[in-house]
Amino acid sequence: MLLNTPAQLSLPLYLPDDETFASFWPGENPSLIAALKGALSQQHGSYLYFWSREGGGRSHLLHAACAEMSARGEAVGYVPLDKRTWFVPDVLDGMEHLALVCIDNIECIAGEEAWEMAIFDLYNRILETGKTRLFITGDRPPRQLNLNLPDLASRLDWGQIYRLQPLSDEDKLQALQLRAGMRGFELPEDVGRFLLKRLDREMRTLFDTLDRLDRASISAQRKLTIPFVKETLGL
Repeated sequence: MLLNTPAQLSLPLYLPDDETFASFWPGENPSLIAALKGALSQQHGSYLYFWSREGGGRSHLLHAACAEMSARGEAVGYVPLDKRTWFVPDVLDGMEHLALVCIDNIECIAGEEAWEMAIFDLYNRILETGKTRLFITGDRPPRQLNLNLPDLASRLDWGQIYRLQPLSDEDKLQALQLRAGMRGFELPEDVGRFLLKRLDREMRTLFDTLDRLDRASISAQRKLTIPFVKETLGL
């Protein structure tokens, strides 16, 4: 859980500085990104839920939203529920006073009474104050989360709900080239297509591999070519 206030950063979890809106290839998701940016630009509170399979980019977008608000000097909270063993539901206490609260991977707490109630209570407090932007992600629509608390499922279904559409292979190539460009190197199209053909197409795997190839090319002082990629990755 990241609590970014003037007073403290709580717990040893920090947002990646390269996951911003500028580094996110939108693919077929311009309406979702516009909705997120629109909510951040408003002076009042709002609620937005979006879902995708694991690795679809939902954490990236939450990190981007937190980065944008933090850059404005606003207080934000990021709660990754897949890492909830690091903290307890009480961390949500008082978050209705933040400018932005992002709850990631809500599917992880389905059936956990304490967490479900804590999120339900936070939602209601945010609704009362009317000042906090609340973004929640899951791996499926709210009504399919198998939550034990019917009122929470109902609340999550109230606002703007989007599916984060998966990237096509062409979009993934563009996303890889965008990341490479932001890192200061070029990813030739033939090399990008080779990676997509030979590797797991999950974007986190592709990005991690790209970072590894960047470091290897700098160390070897060689450009990214298919033979160099084969040699480095043992393909």
